[in-house]
Amino acid sequence: MANIIFKKPWENLNLKPTDEDVYFNRRTILKQLGMVTGGLIAAPFISACAKEAEGPEIETFTGDNDFTFEGMDALYPASQNTAYSLDRPITIEAAATQYNNFYEFIDPDDPSIYNAHRYVSTFDTRDWKIEVSGLANNTGVFHLGDLITEMGLEERLYRHRCVEAWAMAVPWTGFPLSKLINFFEPNNKATHIAMISSSKPSQMVGVRTQDWYPWPYFEGLRMDEAMNELTFMATGLYGKPIPKQNGAPIRLVVPWKYGYKSIKSIVKIAFTDRQPGTFWNQTVPEEYGFLSNVEPSIPHPRWSQENEWLLPDPDNIWKSQRFNGYGDYVAHLY
Repeated sequence: MANIIFKKPWENLNLKPTDEDVYFNRRTILKQLGMVTGGLIAAPFISACAKEAEGPEIETFTGDNDFTFEGMDALYPASQNTAYSLDRPITIEAAATQYNNFYEFIDPDDPSIYNAHRYVSTFDTRDWKIEVSGLANNTGVFHLGDLITEMGLEERLYRHRCVEAWAMAVPWTGFPLSKLINFFEPNNKATHIAMISSSKPSQMVGVRTQDWYPWPYFEGLRMDEAMNELTFMATGLYGKPIPKQNGAPIRLVVPWKYGYKSIKSIVKIAFTDRQPGTFWNQTVPEEYGFLSNVEPSIPHPRWSQENEWLLPDPDNIWKSQRFNGYGDYVAHLY
């Protein structure tokens, strides 16, 4: 795959994204906000998704798309669900897989910020399991291969809008989250679903070096949002298993919300009767709300959300759309 040279987002003066100095001084900013204590942000996640304790193991694994299970190859490429169409061309694969901000794999000392693809080789996704807990009948530890076999796969074309004002349009492979929720059988007390990402300092340079963040990454949705037909669990991209830098082997996709809501590399799911904490809302609550719907009329405190630029060209500017253009599906929820 050819490398693509991207302009940094702050080089586009119209979009006013995060200044480079601001990016590299997050620790100072968080300290000034009074949120860093002992290197971690003092904001608890719900008990059903307690943080993983990670030891100082030394990892030597260097696989690529190493997650596999019997019959997986026959599932890709999956049939496209044509009910979901695009208003723009599909983003070229090299751009979508080389320009992403998977913070667990971002080295803050590397001046090329969007560089997660350079640091994922030691991330071991073999024998992936998901722990399910909380207010549901079907809980426990499930092998991802068994869940995929049970759910089946389809392809959907979705727009994706990052809070930093860049956007792409890609073919995800996966299954509706509602289908997975029905399999776990939550009871009528469950009002929210919470998810947590893998967090392995020995395999993830960002977790190891950016100790001012409250790892592991955690997110959540209201149950009506989770059950919406658009909400998707992605295991593939461009007709193949999803690359590690894009959230392998399974991630959430919520196309009407800013991209940080679409949690990557999920290892835990919990059903709860209260709103769970979310990573960015607890880290910088003044800038990131729980809902995080795409709303062009509400600027981020440090830049406008009125426009977006499409990968890979920062000069390809489009008007942002409320709910990222998916209002017909989700406006009634709000």
